[in-house]
Amino acid sequence: QVQLVESGGGLVQAGGSLRLSCEASGRTFRSYAKAWFRQAPGKEREFVAAISWSGGGLYYADSVKGRFTISRDNAKNTVYLQMNSLKPEDTAVYYCAAAQISGVPMAVGEYDYWGQGTQVTVSS
Repeated sequence: QVQLVESGGGLVQAGGSLRLSCEASGRTFRSYAKAWFRQAPGKEREFVAAISWSGGGLYYADSVKGRFTISRDNAKNTVYLQMNSLKPEDTAVYYCAAAQISGVPMAVGEYDYWGQGTQVTVSS
């Protein structure tokens, strides 16, 4: 059974930081592209950041560039999202995803596996 399990969400004040983790089990995801998406209430799920299987390709949504950093540890089958300078508009449920595809997709439909999500709430 394939599972992606996110952790690290919580409540933080504006300007603060959080580090999200996503651990995969049931399958080796070393050759998979990994990404983080988020979904705020009443809005569609949107792309946040993605990383290639090797870690050499990094992509970010314009809204998080310079504040968020995606990384991965293939030995631990884990992908991370370091979020700094958080803003109230970053409030959402954050999902990690994995895609068995060459390149680094940024579309929801390109990803095969999803975690259950972790809530991030940023207070003003």
